[in-house]
Amino acid sequence: MAMEMESALIFLGTGSSGSVPSMRCLIEPSDPPCSVCTQFLSLPPHSNPNYRCNSSLLIKYYSQTDATHKYILIDAGKTFREAALRWFVSHRIPRVDSIVLTHDHADAILGLDDIRAVQPFSPTNDIDPTPVYLAQRSMDRMENVFPYLVRKKQKEGQEIRRVAQFCWNIIAEDCNQPFFASGLKLSPLPVMHGEDYICLGFLFGTKDRVAYISDVSRIPASTEYVISKNGAGQLDLLILDSLKKTGSNNFHFCLPQALETVKRLCPKQTLLIGMSHEFDYYKDNEFLMEWSKREGLSVQLAHDGLRVPINL
Repeated sequence: MAMEMESALIFLGTGSSGSVPSMRCLIEPSDPPCSVCTQFLSLPPHSNPNYRCNSSLLIKYYSQTDATHKYILIDAGKTFREAALRWFVSHRIPRVDSIVLTHDHADAILGLDDIRAVQPFSPTNDIDPTPVYLAQRSMDRMENVFPYLVRKKQKEGQEIRRVAQFCWNIIAEDCNQPFFASGLKLSPLPVMHGEDYICLGFLFGTKDRVAYISDVSRIPASTEYVISKNGAGQLDLLILDSLKKTGSNNFHFCLPQALETVKRLCPKQTLLIGMSHEFDYYKDNEFLMEWSKREGLSVQLAHDGLRVPINL
């Protein structure tokens, strides 16, 4: 019974927009071949921690209010259907109660059409819509990319086609303006995803404080304060973007920037996501284990399908 009352985080994807394996590494292999991507040829995805779908998190939230679980999805990108087929079954996820979007890039939104597969069936779309929480800039984009998911009225003479049903809710790009998704309080964490684009991370949990930041090149000081041990309080878990092992990138943290951020924020535990094929799960977690011992901070790579019990 205790397990039934438990909340958990389930990582539906931990990869970059291009996912891992890289198609280029398989259709035009290098010499020698990419050691990470070629594992796809011998290991099934569910047994391969180097197989990575687009970054996405499923929050299995146990609500004390009505003693039920709520299922809150952060992002539904290009690989949502594949991830749902693989992990919804094995983790017994029966539905999606609400959706929270970090931004409007393809790796965060292009799976929204497939949400209809986890909604109740109705040929006339006569179902309760799934709430979606997103910034106004993302809503503007949604109206262009998915007009049939946004439009409410049928044109005269237009036949009814079954599509996912959503209720769109605009949230502020402001740490001080929290919102509730399926009863769980989340605070937006505005970060830069390139200097011309604001992406949202999210802070949630009153017992265990969790921050999810999937796409970031710079964390503004006002956001950093909210998630820093020397600011508003220490995080129990930081989930953080790390695209490449070395160097830097205009749009994402790479490992050097991610580790420097961990040293500034001092969370109790950090899990890295958004990884390209430069990362080898086993080899690089060995390096991070040594780094963690040396720095006194726990950092490791996450993997698709990872389930983390959490007290929200």
